[in-house]
Amino acid sequence: MFKEIFTLEVINNLSKNTLVEHIDIQFTEIGDDYLKGTMPVDKRTHQPLGLLHGGASVALAETLGSVAATMTLNPEEQYCVGLDINANHIKSAREGTVEGTARPLHVGKKTQVWEIKITNEQKELVCVSRITLAVLDRKK
Repeated sequence: MFKEIFTLEVINNLSKNTLVEHIDIQFTEIGDDYLKGTMPVDKRTHQPLGLLHGGASVALAETLGSVAATMTLNPEEQYCVGLDINANHIKSAREGTVEGTARPLHVGKKTQVWEIKITNEQKELVCVSRITLAVLDRKK
């Protein structure tokens, strides 16, 4: 499903000097139909009560969904941009690491829809998110 040019090294290097690097999101696994990544739960991703900020969970979800969608395309011809994202926050987290897994629900010629499940270190569901992306052609 994913283009072979996309390796963990390549996609992790794309994050240099971005929000992704700032909050230490790391891409960790590319499967046949999924992309996994982790994010620390620490002062960079906390809200004032010391819990994982919902926006940080959405940042992880959008990162995984957008990158996974892009990995299905020829990057010289097309790219993806987010149209809509939602998130349901199921369980709080105060420390450790969360892991997100993005899986496709729809991979079309003009749109893609991905579901991202975020779990804590005990594999408990912390957040479930869905992102819809537009597939755009690069101008030649």
